[in-house]
Amino acid sequence: MSTRAADGPPVAASDGHSPVPAAPTPDRWARWRWLRHEWTGAMVGGLLLAVVLTWPTMRHPASTVPGDLGDPTLQAWQMAWSGHALLSQPLDLWHSNTLYPERYTFAYSDTLLGYAPIGALGSGFEAALVHYNVMYVLVHALAFVGAYALVRQLGAGRWGGAVAGLAWAYAPWRLAHAGHLNILSSGGIALSLAMLARGHGWSLRHGYRPERRRPGWALAGWIVAAWQVSLGFGIGLPLVYFLLAAVLVAPGCYGWSWWRRRARLPFGRRLLLADLAGGLVFGAVTLLLGLVYLRVVDLNPQAVRSLDWTEMFSPPLIGFVTAPADSWLWGEPHAAARVQLSWPPEMALLPGMALIGMAMAGLFVSVYPVRHRVALGLGVLGTVLLGLGATLGGDGDPGYLTLSRHLPGWDALRTPGRMMHWTSLLLAVLAAGLVTAIAESARRSPTRRRTRLLAPAVLLIPLALVGLEGVNRTPHPVVPRPPAAMRVAEEPVLLLPIGGTNDLHYMLWTTDGFPRVANGLAGFEPATLAQTRAAAASFPDPGSVAYLRGIGIRSVVAMPDRAVGTSWEGIAARPVDGLGITREELDGVLVYHLG
Repeated sequence: MSTRAADGPPVAASDGHSPVPAAPTPDRWARWRWLRHEWTGAMVGGLLLAVVLTWPTMRHPASTVPGDLGDPTLQAWQMAWSGHALLSQPLDLWHSNTLYPERYTFAYSDTLLGYAPIGALGSGFEAALVHYNVMYVLVHALAFVGAYALVRQLGAGRWGGAVAGLAWAYAPWRLAHAGHLNILSSGGIALSLAMLARGHGWSLRHGYRPERRRPGWALAGWIVAAWQVSLGFGIGLPLVYFLLAAVLVAPGCYGWSWWRRRARLPFGRRLLLADLAGGLVFGAVTLLLGLVYLRVVDLNPQAVRSLDWTEMFSPPLIGFVTAPADSWLWGEPHAAARVQLSWPPEMALLPGMALIGMAMAGLFVSVYPVRHRVALGLGVLGTVLLGLGATLGGDGDPGYLTLSRHLPGWDALRTPGRMMHWTSLLLAVLAAGLVTAIAESARRSPTRRRTRLLAPAVLLIPLALVGLEGVNRTPHPVVPRPPAAMRVAEEPVLLLPIGGTNDLHYMLWTTDGFPRVANGLAGFEPATLAQTRAAAASFPDPGSVAYLRGIGIRSVVAMPDRAVGTSWEGIAARPVDGLGITREELDGVLVYHLG
């Protein structure tokens, strides 16, 4: 039996037996309410979806990578180096252990610097692979949550948010970039915009509502935007210019509303301070990173690429309805269309057939006001025209090439098709408006009981369609492990053969201790690497040994099995007598000690 305290909940009676726990009270349940919260469900659901829709990425995370053995090995090294540098040598962050003796080598390509905290968790070759694969899954989860948060803030319902999240995070065109983590890492774009809109109390559906201002969310939005830029300018620079445009346009819109209503809408000092502080952080991160890249260009003029690269990577219009080969649903049916693309990895840009259809319908049926639907439609059209690059009008001017000529840094964005990030996000917002309108119409139906039973089944259809289009058949090759000879070679080291994906593998191998190596691969080739390749072509001989000693190289590691068809084929038979060096062999790998 139980008794009731005068002012409290039921308690167990003391009858000589073990006390019986009192029944949970509303207060106790409230502690666990977060488990049933919408955002808990969105984040957990987004993570589970990411594991499933990127499978088998997490099957063997310590030995395989999704896509290919090229860029993923580079980016696994980038995360590992940034984590290592920030913990042990932060002042040398930009001067990595690769491409010795060059400086600022970490900034020779997009750095994924924002992932440094992940790279700092553990060390070594296997840890670097695990970090990469975990982040590969997490970037998909973040893209889902970011798009979900954005459309919810803009006025769409939960069903609309789920459709938008799936459609944006798993759009077919993303499958062409399975090996490009820097391109897939765009979740911060949507999340920062969601936070900024929430902080300013603004939505597409309801406009500006001062009572919903949240200065803390605005500040968080600026910080997330800065983090997104820290992952690389390839995706981050358009966000920089978008936010800059928003900062310039928003006061005009505010003033127009003030004039039209004949009353000043409240904004608030706290929100203004949050914007100033957040904008300062965002601007400082952008500026400091930009200065590093400008320094790289100063030291390496060959890093500047002409607009010929942009013209080469500009997709034809058919590319926007063509899926990459890694798409399970559309890969084979679109094989003939891909033949018409000179570079399918950057030109197969299908955002999803189901998404296109829902977005078109969303122009006519939606919870958003007509003027906002028109604006979204114009945004889709504008980003598609920019995405055509030089294909637009035959020269891309006016268009993408105009921006390349006049906006600082835009000329480095040589792949116009990556504007699909913005195209597919706008399409997802339009689709969410349609799905929300259908869901709300079902709730208002006179036959509410019957409709309430059928509505979930009907609303699952668009969710299933966009999910089906995101199913992949991405390969997951095994990454070559570093040879034991790497552990006995005294740094700085030159690894032979030089060039291509070999150098990317070598960079990843250096995550075991980060010895300095002359090898490396980036968006351009520094002069010293070209000189080293030419001088070492005849290694070992007096000239090559003298050159390598002159630049500080103390060991050479040669892998005969990788040297077939290169200048170093048959290197094991080349004599070392009279060169003042020694050679040893470990598991078929040669180590030359230059002394």
